[in-house]
Amino acid sequence: MDRRTFLKMTAMASATAAASRLAYGKSAVAAEQPPSTAKDVVWDKAPCRFCGTGCHLQVGVDKKKGKVVAIAGDKKAEVNKGLACVKGYHVGMILYGPDRLTKPLLKKGDKHVPISWDKALEIVAQRVEKDPKGFAFYGSGQWTIPEGYAAQKFMKGGLSCNHIDPNARLCMASAVTGFISTYGVDEPAGTYTDLDKADVIICWGNNPAEMHPVLFSRIIDRRSKGEKVTLIDIGTRRTRTTDHADHYLEFNPQSDLAIANGIAHLLIKNGTYDKDFVEKYCNFRKDKDPSKPTLKGEATTFEDYKKLLEPYTPEKVEEISGVPADQIRMLGKLFGDPKTKITSLWCMGMNQHTRGTDINRLVHGIHLLSGKFGVPGNAPTSLTGQPSACGTAREVGTLAHALPGGRIVAKDKHREQSEDFWNVPRGRIDKKPGYHTVKMWEQFSTPTDKGGDVHTIWVQVTNPGQSLPNLEKLFYPSRKEKDKFLIVSDCYPTATTKHADLILPSAMWVEKNGMFGNSERRTQQWFKMVEPPKGARDDCWQTIAVARKLYERGFEGMKDRDGNFMFRFTDAEGNEVPVWDWDRYYDINVDKQLFEEYRKFTTLKHKNLAPYDEYVKARGLRWPVVQEKNGNWREVEFRFAAFDDPFVKKGQKFDFYHSTTGDGKAQIWFAPYTPAPEEPDEEYPFWLCTGRVLEHWHSGSMTMRVPQLRRAMPQAYIELHPEDAKAHKIANGDMVRVQSRRGHTDLPAWINGRGKPPKGTVFVPWFDERLLINEVTLDAHCPISKEPDYKKCAVKIGPVPTAKTARAKEE
Repeated sequence: MDRRTFLKMTAMASATAAASRLAYGKSAVAAEQPPSTAKDVVWDKAPCRFCGTGCHLQVGVDKKKGKVVAIAGDKKAEVNKGLACVKGYHVGMILYGPDRLTKPLLKKGDKHVPISWDKALEIVAQRVEKDPKGFAFYGSGQWTIPEGYAAQKFMKGGLSCNHIDPNARLCMASAVTGFISTYGVDEPAGTYTDLDKADVIICWGNNPAEMHPVLFSRIIDRRSKGEKVTLIDIGTRRTRTTDHADHYLEFNPQSDLAIANGIAHLLIKNGTYDKDFVEKYCNFRKDKDPSKPTLKGEATTFEDYKKLLEPYTPEKVEEISGVPADQIRMLGKLFGDPKTKITSLWCMGMNQHTRGTDINRLVHGIHLLSGKFGVPGNAPTSLTGQPSACGTAREVGTLAHALPGGRIVAKDKHREQSEDFWNVPRGRIDKKPGYHTVKMWEQFSTPTDKGGDVHTIWVQVTNPGQSLPNLEKLFYPSRKEKDKFLIVSDCYPTATTKHADLILPSAMWVEKNGMFGNSERRTQQWFKMVEPPKGARDDCWQTIAVARKLYERGFEGMKDRDGNFMFRFTDAEGNEVPVWDWDRYYDINVDKQLFEEYRKFTTLKHKNLAPYDEYVKARGLRWPVVQEKNGNWREVEFRFAAFDDPFVKKGQKFDFYHSTTGDGKAQIWFAPYTPAPEEPDEEYPFWLCTGRVLEHWHSGSMTMRVPQLRRAMPQAYIELHPEDAKAHKIANGDMVRVQSRRGHTDLPAWINGRGKPPKGTVFVPWFDERLLINEVTLDAHCPISKEPDYKKCAVKIGPVPTAKTARAKEE
């Protein structure tokens, strides 16, 4: 190989070494803050900008320079206890890429030209006025809670339009529908404490050693202290997590459904399920037609459930999944042991699944059936990939069907409550759910004369030009339609801004106030610490400023019941502050006023939040947060369990008080194994799985601008099995074309690297905007959650054609 390829490969090798050190805890050491005598450096707290773990950091700001100059893990933070991962330690550098966006840019011809902020706001307002019902807002689990709440109020309470959805639809929607259909309310009942108490930790198709390394370090730390912790990795590819696992169960893609049913089958057959827990606290449920699953399903009996599970013997599960029957029996024995505490962890492997809701339900069901629930160490826990996928997407309800605090637009009472909280006229909120993410972009990419009724999408804090599946269907076609208009608020040029009609430069992270909600229901707050580049402005301000522009133009939806501007903010004396004027935006704390308004929504589903000022003092509080007789605010760590949750009925040990059956019981679902909608065949003989890497986060628009992270992992690649590489005459560093029925991309091969896919499968990370694997992936999605499956589609691989081979083929 040439020098260039050699350097790329050694960069990959160094990244592998870094991942290994981190997994063993040798890199993740508590950072000491610089001495208090450090000149001009002031420290303050903020949660990390990246994943949903919610690590709290200390941010050092040089007040003379007005820049973030240091990052340290926050020793006072319960989540990470002074640790940070390789991305967290470098998070301060994401602010200082050389190509920050600083001016609104309007596309004219093939170029983006600078315009004023006032002109940009006018353009957005005009697009709304064109047809409010065809205006859509596409947000993110990276929205802060106030940002998402403002966007939600703007769309549903102002435009009477429900076409607002977050990119969390692409990563957490199946977890949402799994929780709701099991317990009647979203988000885990347990917390990270379960990782410290469990005897067995099962990773269902996820790789926390790289994706949630600080959480994974808690497991490694326990082992280093001599504690016995059994780690089981159930996956379709060997990863860094596998290196630490006591048991690795490699299953055929999609067959996790069969594995879960096999465990339940053994619990019942062997009589080792928790009869008392099931009888007192559980009901049974299934879909009337398994080929058409629904959120509600229908009630069934224990006897029917038992009968439906009969085919899932260990031998049958082995036939479907490839996992040896003895290993299925091992799982059954562990779940059947009443003395063994088990915590299940999952992330995208279960969620990005065409039966994502079903597999979520089945794993919850195993825990309920075995009674491994509600005691520290016993928990089914989903992990999120974005810093506020829970706090903003799920709790604020920035989903096309939802309203804040667990409400939905389809319910009259929920709409009326929301209209009262927002002080907008009755009937302002539309009862028809808006378009979910895939449908939204599908409509945007469909010509207007052929029914494509979304004419404008405003994108904030996400990068759909890289992250949407099947880009050739969902993204690129709209860019050829003259009446389709794309607005993008971002900090850097991205694969999305490249195609935008209007670009709005945004402030990021500690350049603004903010609040996030992490994977364990922990709400965290921070204050603005540095100024954004001149010209860049907060996303929340952008939403409010557009709303004000519409109000000034006489748009009725921007008025409340009293005829006032719907985003009315006041000072301590009750005087209105014109926060739509950027120079006045920080005259008051807009975040605080939005949050206090939002708090009113949170009690319906017992997601109670404390006053804003309590979060200023804390490193986050896990909801529900309840006020005690002495006036103090107490977080509830374990929900539905009487020992900790004050909302459990007196006399009950457990109480699922939002039960969908109204009797305080959780639902144990049956769902059959269902093959994937696209499987390998003669023409496309390989499975493709996509995912992330340790060094980069999501589309890489931030981490690829951190020199240390980019050097460690400079570009995307394709992992394949050595035998497959040999059969196709592919060596390390060779360029490989991976192609599906939708498109192709060309990547260098990495054989026997960090991850090891089994024969017949390939893996590609998606962080590199120059190598867009989502031109290859399919848009098939779970019929209930509407979440796409990025983890499995059929592809073929081969050397990248050269001009010479192309001519030979033509001849």
